[in-house]
Amino acid sequence: MIALGIDPGTAICGYGFVETQGSRLIPRAYGSIFTTPDMRMEDRLMKIYDELDALIKEHKPDVMGVEKLFFSRNVTTAIPVGQARGVVLLAAAKNGLRLVERTPMQIKQDVTGYGKATKQQVIYMVTKLLHLKEPPKPDDTADALAIAICTTYCLRNVAWRNQL
Repeated sequence: MIALGIDPGTAICGYGFVETQGSRLIPRAYGSIFTTPDMRMEDRLMKIYDELDALIKEHKPDVMGVEKLFFSRNVTTAIPVGQARGVVLLAAAKNGLRLVERTPMQIKQDVTGYGKATKQQVIYMVTKLLHLKEPPKPDDTADALAIAICTTYCLRNVAWRNQL
């Protein structure tokens, strides 16, 4: 199974493809889609959609994981992130991908074992779990890989429960 994790944003949209082979997690591709502030918002969203759609067609994931929106302090970023998230959900629907949504706390819990882990702890565990030589950069890419890992765990747990 190949899981695609997405950390949506209009300036940086992180993505990560993680394949499961038995109990092994194998990173297939990861990075970020970048836009610039001088671009019109509709052009930024179109770039994110077009690049994400091309990545989905190239890597053929079975499922897409996306972080649930959660804003406790910085509400001004909620609208642009929500717009990017909408484009990401559209790409999933257009490509017939199953969607798994998890909260930031659930992602941290699944990846580090602690729901209130720091960003550095998440990056460290992503690097270790995927046997990467160095931590993925930028942070948005590391977050997307964490979401992909969390998505594989979530589906593995569902499959396990269905066997009972």
